[in-house]
Amino acid sequence: MQKVKVLAAAAFLSLFIGSPHGLKAQTNFYQGKTITIIVGTVPGGLYDRWGRLLGRIMGKYIPGNPSMVVQNMPGGGSMIAANYLYGVAKPDGLTIGMFQTHMYLQQMVQQPEVKFDVRKFNWLGSQEKGTMMLYIRGDSPYRSIDEIIKAKEPPKCGATGLSDQTTLFTRMLEETVGARFTRVLGYQGGSEVDLAMERGEIICRATRVTVHFSREPFLTWEKKGFDRHLVQAGNKRDSRLPDTPTIFELMDKYKTSEVGRRFAQVLLAGDELGRPMVAPPAVPLERVKMLREAYNKALKDPELLDEVKKSRLDMEPITGQEIDAVYKDLMDQPPAVVDLVKKLEGN
Repeated sequence: MQKVKVLAAAAFLSLFIGSPHGLKAQTNFYQGKTITIIVGTVPGGLYDRWGRLLGRIMGKYIPGNPSMVVQNMPGGGSMIAANYLYGVAKPDGLTIGMFQTHMYLQQMVQQPEVKFDVRKFNWLGSQEKGTMMLYIRGDSPYRSIDEIIKAKEPPKCGATGLSDQTTLFTRMLEETVGARFTRVLGYQGGSEVDLAMERGEIICRATRVTVHFSREPFLTWEKKGFDRHLVQAGNKRDSRLPDTPTIFELMDKYKTSEVGRRFAQVLLAGDELGRPMVAPPAVPLERVKMLREAYNKALKDPELLDEVKKSRLDMEPITGQEIDAVYKDLMDQPPAVVDLVKKLEGN
């Protein structure tokens, strides 16, 4: 009887270790393999920059120490990358990625091009929160959002397209506090918008606070007083923008409706989520756990922290589980709010 028990226990242990879902198999799965990081933007931007930085660091925290490479897959405001990660990439844990956070808006309004559900991705985590701000040329006649609300002629703001931060932020201001803007679309990238602002083609643009205080031409602009800060999107004022009101202060001042407030929260949720990294649906849970742990450890790695410091980037990480919770709540909105989001499709 004792011999039978021993044999049964040995057989069970052998099945567990030898199983493709067993601990040993999962530990050895990444040995000698390469993980591809799909980045849904062109090279040179912050999505690409973070993808490559994490690609240098994460592998050493994954059992088996796989190599990691970045593949840029721009197009459709990251639509191509999001659809690829959701339904084309093999869900084996060897393909992960990053795409523009505001893609959830396309799903919310049921754009036919959307082939993904953000609630079903395996979110690994995010390294930062990307609060937006709106700035305007310092020599413009508009000194505040209050003056823009009262102005007969709205200021011209530049953007790349309908999903650009400038488009989203200015449309939100129109719906919540009544500030009007003329949007000039079609620029190839943020740097082209900034050049247009220097030439005087447009006079305002939205960007992330971190970007504005860490990169050129903004650092030079700040020294020369070239631009003025109009509004920021955080719940509280950023220490770098102590005299700039938040959108929530303005909504209180102008008594924005509950529907308008929920609409603002929907748009700003993308800022709270930052630039998250994701694995496709159906990746084995054991591998998702490994990837999440490696992501979290990479954000504490001395090499990464040194690069963050040198580049003057912000870090305020959230976990994959927290991102899951945000998306499950975010995608459940009343029809009136969804209707406002649908209006973003127009200029």
